[in-house]
Amino acid sequence: MGRALHWLIPHPLLTLILTIVWMLLQNELSAGMIVFGFILGVIIPWGTSVWWPDTPKSFRVGKMASFSLVVIWDIIVANIEVAWIVLTVPSSKLKPAWIVVPLQLRQPEAITMLAGTITLTPGTVSADLASNGRSLLVHVLHTDDPDAVRDDIITRYEARLLEIFA
Repeated sequence: MGRALHWLIPHPLLTLILTIVWMLLQNELSAGMIVFGFILGVIIPWGTSVWWPDTPKSFRVGKMASFSLVVIWDIIVANIEVAWIVLTVPSSKLKPAWIVVPLQLRQPEAITMLAGTITLTPGTVSADLASNGRSLLVHVLHTDDPDAVRDDIITRYEARLLEIFA
């Protein structure tokens, strides 16, 4: 029974998230919307599961929740900082930088989350992953200390992702 359930719902958390997102997008809470959202939540992960051969072996949901709060806070703060930079710093005084961030992460999902987090945070963009997967190239809109930005990415995001995917 458990094996059949896993075959039908290969990613239960994704099924739940897709169901909730469907209901939020429809802006209607009815039995029909819940059932249809659940059907989509089953079909989409099941149909794409062949492209997920190396799913992470462990994932700490509690750590992910605290990571999400940190990222949301950083996005809010970075929006204010970028707005301030755009309004007060002349283009000729901007100090953009390319930063190479060495990675301890090895799982593709964790590296993708790190790159996505960096890109979601205004003022930074992850531009390239080294072919060996050991470093990430990041562009920063304005910084006086590129090393501090690199160290902040490592301690604030990568360290937490190492705990999440440990």
